[in-house]
Amino acid sequence: MGYDVQISLTTYADLDGLTEGKLFTYQYVREDALMLFGFSTLREKSLFELLLSVSGVGANTARMILSSLRPEEIEQAILGDHIPVLQGVKGIGAKTAQRIVLDLKDKVAKFAVAQELDAVPAVQLHAEEARAALVTLGIPAKQAEAVLKKLMKENAVQSTEDLVRAALQMI
Repeated sequence: MGYDVQISLTTYADLDGLTEGKLFTYQYVREDALMLFGFSTLREKSLFELLLSVSGVGANTARMILSSLRPEEIEQAILGDHIPVLQGVKGIGAKTAQRIVLDLKDKVAKFAVAQELDAVPAVQLHAEEARAALVTLGIPAKQAEAVLKKLMKENAVQSTEDLVRAALQMI
């Protein structure tokens, strides 16, 4: 069984050269069509869904925007009222660009704040999981915490596995 999945050029660039990959999909239903859109990141998928909520922006227009600009650029254009940036996308006129900025400014601001807040617990979660793994391996909890704190100060963005390996090397 195969599926026809529409993707943006951004997603295409992210997947180029990979033999396996993961796509976050969005099922778009119209009276005359059932379409799948694929995205390499949840951020891109969320922006696609936000763009669809704007009157006058359909699925193909939203995909064209995501093909022309990276998600960060779209967010910056919306938050900074940079209408000419959005107008630079094929098929987006002045009124549509203004409508996108007007309709999505608050939503994108909340979305950006939520992403920043989500990043902090992920790091804490890795540290907690690594601590539990070290304790399971027989290392005293206080010693595991001290080593993990030192590792987190050196490099805050590490996976649980990397933290456990580095902690074991330090002990």
